[in-house]
Amino acid sequence: MSDRVSDRVREIKGSGIREFFDIAQRMEGAISLGVGEPDFVTPWSIREACIFSLEKGYTSYTSNWGLLELRESLSDRIYKESGVYYEPEGEILITTGVSEAFDLALRAIVNPGDEVILHEPSYVSYKPCTTFAGGTPVCVDTGVEDEFKLRAEKLEEKITARTKAVVLSYPSNPTGATLGRKDLEAIADVVNEHDLLVISDEIYGKLTYEGEHTCFSSLNGMKEQTILLNGFSKAYAMTGWRIGYAAGNKEIIEAMMKIHQYIMLCTPITAQMAAVEALRSDDEVERMVSEYNRRRRLMVEGLREIGLSCFEPKGAFYTFPSVENTGLTSEEFAKRLLLEEKVVVIPGSVFGDCGEGFVRCSYAVSQYELKEALERMGRFLDNYLR
Repeated sequence: MSDRVSDRVREIKGSGIREFFDIAQRMEGAISLGVGEPDFVTPWSIREACIFSLEKGYTSYTSNWGLLELRESLSDRIYKESGVYYEPEGEILITTGVSEAFDLALRAIVNPGDEVILHEPSYVSYKPCTTFAGGTPVCVDTGVEDEFKLRAEKLEEKITARTKAVVLSYPSNPTGATLGRKDLEAIADVVNEHDLLVISDEIYGKLTYEGEHTCFSSLNGMKEQTILLNGFSKAYAMTGWRIGYAAGNKEIIEAMMKIHQYIMLCTPITAQMAAVEALRSDDEVERMVSEYNRRRRLMVEGLREIGLSCFEPKGAFYTFPSVENTGLTSEEFAKRLLLEEKVVVIPGSVFGDCGEGFVRCSYAVSQYELKEALERMGRFLDNYLR
């Protein structure tokens, strides 16, 4: 019977994040620092725009490309924030979340055997999606000693004649690392030299706490070589709305639209109309980001106080503390912590081999829950750090 499932799919493991999420859902009294989902409800003005659209009867398909009004608003916003202009018609595609945009980008550019370079630790879907697209993932390890930054020289070492693209994801899930403009310019030089494409997932761009986020396509010569991915899930607390977008070279974006046309047709119109309103809601975004920043400091200080070494994240809403001093693997630590103290963290190993020895803790939960989780973790650590 196993031959009914393709070898490619059978060999891919399920998401390590969802495994822990599912256990916690059935455990009374559990505190989850596992899933990267804002605890804020989508701001009222955005929800109201959705309700209004339903009252007005906007329940139809849209263009495969997405609502023109939304694409025009995104074009204006990207230009205002980064100085890069994307034509609303032809260079911007509205997708069902950034996850779909990433999948479309890979399938639009990858031929069988093409290599795609990923920096790790990285989001769990990057490697499987590369495999599903027929590509070969090539991983570059990053470490705490270098603030989990992808260095240009390390990238260069992995490039071969079969390299097609590089995936960048900063601010990073799971580490919270960011790259400054000089770091990105050095990477851009390597990309230019080898004529590579870049898929730049900037979903956490607005959640940058130190310095300013730099859009990769804004660097000299990078617009035509970059597929820019972004969306509304994290900064606007719109995870369940499933709305993202891709912007880039017309030929590539049109190829992505062709795939989107056949597998998804269009993103739900209500989510698109809500997204138009979201782009007018910067005050709410600033309020949420300020709260995440307070939680970031609370979490880093708290983890260090209970005995875990913790790199200070500069973006996103995750900490990535080391648990090596406990003598446990990251999976053992996460499972025992869940069973003994009902706190969910994610083993660093699910984000790549170099994530072993770390766990990911999301601080997208209330300060009360963070304090309680830290107290439980401290109690747990007393058994291993005496």
